[in-house]
Amino acid sequence: MATQKLFRRDVVKKLMSVRGDALCISGLGSPTWDLAAADHRDENFYIWGGMGGATPTGLGLALAQPDRKVWVLTGDGEQLMGVGSFSTVALQQPKNLAIIVLDNEHYGETGMQAAPTGRGTDLAAMAAGAGIAQTMTVTDEAGLDDLTKRLKEGSFPLVAVIKIDVRTGETVMPPRDGKYVKTSFRTAVLGADKAQHPR
Repeated sequence: MATQKLFRRDVVKKLMSVRGDALCISGLGSPTWDLAAADHRDENFYIWGGMGGATPTGLGLALAQPDRKVWVLTGDGEQLMGVGSFSTVALQQPKNLAIIVLDNEHYGETGMQAAPTGRGTDLAAMAAGAGIAQTMTVTDEAGLDDLTKRLKEGSFPLVAVIKIDVRTGETVMPPRDGKYVKTSFRTAVLGADKAQHPR
């Protein structure tokens, strides 16, 4: 008998309980709704339309802000689009970056077509093959407890793939205006003075 997969909203709520002051980048679609539902704040950068861009954006932020933890929260389809970014993360070895992939094994934003991650493609293995030493696949509460411990300790770079079921929960829409999201995030990270008067 197959066990019930983890529910994404419960997963994200648990992860956010150990977030502290980490900056979060969310991939398009459901991960953005999950983050907004669990922990909406100005330190979230919601990606609305750049499929494949969450991990590269998180990497750039981690390199620019080495004293802050940076979490990327994205989906399997979005990460498959940007899978080459694992190699760049491995080359840079940012000690403050965690990539968390919510893997429901479907392309949720285009009609719930079955994705390769449900038919043999292993994103954690791909990250390891790219040269990221710390990778894991979470399938149950014990694994989720292990992940929250690693996130709290900050032993990065880390790629964690969390197997979740296809339920999405209520759609919670954060602001969609790109200028507003950019400005509020920049102010939260740099402070109002530096955000308004960059060098």
